[in-house]
Amino acid sequence: MHRTSQPRLPPRERILQAAESLFYQEGITRVTVDAIAAKAESTKMTLYRHFASKEALVQAWITLLVEDYNRVWEALAERYGQQPDAQIMGFAHYLKDNLAGTLQRGCPFTNTLAETTGQFPEIRELIFAHKKKQFNRLVSLCGAAGITDPQTLAKEITLILEGLQVVAQNDAFEGAADFVLQRLEAKLRLPV
Repeated sequence: MHRTSQPRLPPRERILQAAESLFYQEGITRVTVDAIAAKAESTKMTLYRHFASKEALVQAWITLLVEDYNRVWEALAERYGQQPDAQIMGFAHYLKDNLAGTLQRGCPFTNTLAETTGQFPEIRELIFAHKKKQFNRLVSLCGAAGITDPQTLAKEITLILEGLQVVAQNDAFEGAADFVLQRLEAKLRLPV
């Protein structure tokens, strides 16, 4: 019997995948370049061939996360078209569905900001821009949903969703995700 093996990812992708896993598990500042290279089954020299510095690697990882979130929003817009409330709820469901995985460690953007105070200014600006874009998207969706004060509701939704990710980390109470979904449905005047 001939066995087919899974194709091995190219070095750059393996390094990014290893970095993502380690950054989520241990944080950016604690993870060394040596640890990333080892997890990627690569060498430090190969890592530096693809990424000039650890900061460049962190920036590439954050850029991929931003692209992932943008794809989620684009898919929701495509799926729900003229249903802005369904797009908001779809994003909340996306967060809920990922709480058992990587988001159990909290929001990767917020965690990165907490770890990089005073360093990595370009990465921090990238995260600030992403969070502002997400907030502005919520304002637009709330407005399109006919909410009287879309700014205020977008602020509430942002705080609720960010809070959900924090509670996933600290396990303050059970059923946080379901509670959040119910609260958002009520705020958007959807049937619970």
